[in-house]
Amino acid sequence: MVAKRIIPCLDVKDGQVVKGINFLGLKEVGDAVEMGRRYSAQGADELVYLDVSATFEGRRTFVDLVSKIASGIDIPFTVGGGIASLDDAARLLDAGADKVSLNSAAIADPSLISRIASRYGSQFVVIAIDARQLDGRWMATTHGGHVPTDRELFSWAQEAQERGAGEILFTSMDHDGTRTGYALEATARLCGILSIPVIASGGAGSIGHIREVLTAGQADAALAASIFHYGQITIPELKRELAAAGIPVRL
Repeated sequence: MVAKRIIPCLDVKDGQVVKGINFLGLKEVGDAVEMGRRYSAQGADELVYLDVSATFEGRRTFVDLVSKIASGIDIPFTVGGGIASLDDAARLLDAGADKVSLNSAAIADPSLISRIASRYGSQFVVIAIDARQLDGRWMATTHGGHVPTDRELFSWAQEAQERGAGEILFTSMDHDGTRTGYALEATARLCGILSIPVIASGGAGSIGHIREVLTAGQADAALAASIFHYGQITIPELKRELAAAGIPVRL
C-alpha cells in the first residue's frame, strides 16, 4: 500500500517563512532554509514553498533561495507562486526544485501544463486549485481565493490531469485558516474521479483532521502550515498517531 504523505507548506516572502490567512496579515515565523531542514529532519515526506511576493526582482531572489533549499534538504520539495511561463518553471526546476506548482497561469493558459509536462515530465507538474463553494458549486479562484473564475473544481482538475498534471493540490478556501478540518466530501469526490494523487489543503487544526482527510477524504497527502510552524503538532507525533490508526506512513 502506498504511504500517505505529510507535507508542511511554507509561504515565503523575502527569504522568510510567513503566515497569514489568504496571504493577508502576514507575520514572519522563521528562515525558509532552516525551517526546511528542520522539517526534513523531523520526517516530513515533502515540502511546498510558495513565493508570496513574486515580483520580477523577488523572482530572482526566490530562484537563489531555491538553490539554497535544494542543497540543504534531502526530501522532495515543490515551489510555486507567480510561475507564469515555461521559462519561469525551468529556472526553478533547474535551480533544484523537484516540482513546480501552477495556479493562475494554468487557468489563464491551460496549454502551459502540457508544455511543462512535455519538457520535464508529468511528475514535475502540480496544479494548485484554490476553490470556494459558490451557489452550491465548487469553483476555482485566484489571488488567494479572492477572484472567482468560471472553472469548476472537478472538471478543471480532470482537464489538468488530461493535459499532463502529475498531481492536484486542492485547497478549500472556505476552510483555509479556520483549523476546523478539511473539506472531506469535496476531497473524496476529487480523489474518486482522478487517477493522479490529490494533496488536501485548508483547515488542518488537529491530528484528527489529518487522519480524517487521509481516510474519509481519501487524500494521498495532507498539507498543513500553522499547526507545524507553531509547534501545535510535531511530525513524529503525527505519524505515530496515524500509524497507530492503521494509516500507512513512512516512519
